[in-house]
Amino acid sequence: MTAEATAPEATAAGPSTAAAAPPSDLLPTATGRRAARVVGRYARERPGLAVAALAVSIASAAAGLIAPAVLGALVDAVAEGGSIGGFLLALAGAALLAALLTGLAAVAVSRLGETLLARVREAVVARVLHLHTATLDRVRPGDLLSRVGDDVARVSESVTTGLPEVINAALAVLLTLLGLGVLDWRLAVAGLLALPAYVLALRWYLPRSAPMYARERLVVAERADGLLGAVQGAETIRAYARSGPHAAEVARRSAVARDVGVGVFRLYTDFGWRMNRSEFVGLAAVLGIGFLLVRGGGATVGEVTTAALLFHRLFGPLGTLLFSFDEVQAAGAALVRLVGVVDLPDTEVPAQRPDGSHRPAVELRGIGHAYGDGPPVLADVDLRLAPGERVALVGASGAGKTTLAAVLAGALDPTAGEVLVDGVPAAGLPGRGLRDVVALVSQEVHVFAGTLADDLRLARPDATDDDVEAALRLVGARWVAALPGGTATLVGEGGTALTPAQAQQVALARLVLADPPIAVLDEATAEAGSSGARELEEGAFAATAGRTTLVVAHRLTQAVRADRVVVLHAGRVVEEGTHADLVAAGGRYATLWTAWRGR
Repeated sequence: MTAEATAPEATAAGPSTAAAAPPSDLLPTATGRRAARVVGRYARERPGLAVAALAVSIASAAAGLIAPAVLGALVDAVAEGGSIGGFLLALAGAALLAALLTGLAAVAVSRLGETLLARVREAVVARVLHLHTATLDRVRPGDLLSRVGDDVARVSESVTTGLPEVINAALAVLLTLLGLGVLDWRLAVAGLLALPAYVLALRWYLPRSAPMYARERLVVAERADGLLGAVQGAETIRAYARSGPHAAEVARRSAVARDVGVGVFRLYTDFGWRMNRSEFVGLAAVLGIGFLLVRGGGATVGEVTTAALLFHRLFGPLGTLLFSFDEVQAAGAALVRLVGVVDLPDTEVPAQRPDGSHRPAVELRGIGHAYGDGPPVLADVDLRLAPGERVALVGASGAGKTTLAAVLAGALDPTAGEVLVDGVPAAGLPGRGLRDVVALVSQEVHVFAGTLADDLRLARPDATDDDVEAALRLVGARWVAALPGGTATLVGEGGTALTPAQAQQVALARLVLADPPIAVLDEATAEAGSSGARELEEGAFAATAGRTTLVVAHRLTQAVRADRVVVLHAGRVVEEGTHADLVAAGGRYATLWTAWRGR
């Protein structure tokens, strides 16, 4: 449980099948077969829409065969001196019917594709919301951002534009070949003479294109990662006069992405002239065999005309299919990256709301932690919080305070030791373990877009308006009365902007509504500034009254009011006791207190 939000449950997608093993700082990528199975499962959830899209696509492809057949009959009618009026009307009707069905097919396929993409996107977002903190700390921000941004956009573009064309083209090719076979099998065989040329073109293109499109998605992610890092660290970069090197690195990554994109386009154009050669071979074969059949009386001029028109009609669909490999490959590379996120192990279980009236004892026993291959951040930390006790955790920057708070909150798995609640190890707790009994309010608070009341109800969806207002009053959020709509006022993106201190009060009010047995405040008053610090500290004190609470004290005035103070240094507990006792002892805490008072 966190006081920030209650994330929706992820949709389990099962384990990935032979997913590619990415570098340790990248999220995994699924195989094409696995991605197809996931999409197929989502399609089976909407059978009516899938069947309707297929049926109207087949009808559209069949309607395209009418015009060549009518033109062939028209040629024979002219040769025999017959009337052409009826043929012209049939051509007009065929054109209208084909146009109507093509439009309906595009709408139906796009709707189906958008529905499937929405399911994939929802599954990706749900899984991202449930990623363990350790995973988020490990992976590149740019990789995650590109998957939920660029990759979704690429698949979406393919679904709305490329997918309807590809499906319609595939059906048109299939039905046209059947039509040629019905007309005359010899003409159909002549058309198939183009197949080896097409195969050679594909055999040349596919081995080169797949790696290039995968490379393109990777360099786009690296470009996003570099740009994101430069933007987020802009102030620090300017402070150390390092704008030039960082701009050069962003430019370098952008140049790599550009060069790969140019290479993809060059490969695409080389594929084009190979396609034109295949079309020439096929049409020449149909016309040559047709000439021999007409001269020998085996076919009429009209039949050969129909065959030539049918084969010529294949140019468009075949070109769409083969040239669409450009878009299909790119969309496929993006899709397997999305499914790779969907297939991440889902350790989530339904949340269980704890009994807020019970205040448990908490014990951290032999806690140790290190990030990756780095040095230990925590080493053999033993700490016990009595039921309802408020403990302040203090220490210099880098002492390991935030890491210890994350371990207690269940956001970080320690590399050594265990956390016990009322003597029960965290692994043995029901539901989601520590996350169901501990609420974490950190220095980084997010205000969600929507009404203020809805923002607070993230912590408890069934909270009434009176509950919401009472929670805000308890933490001292008197500014709510000045909002134009009170708790119904829109806040966050597109709404009323809240100050850092107000955002922290919103987070504390969520804590009150969630009513967890255990609370962890990780420098939750650090953003208030000197003017609002006192008021925010009072709100934090009220929100945690009676709860078993660990306070990472950014301001030592919080430690003064704590039941007990624990001093952390270099990842170890070096002092603990009341504020008065530690000041009198003249140790490390006394030094910190003297420095604090002399600011």
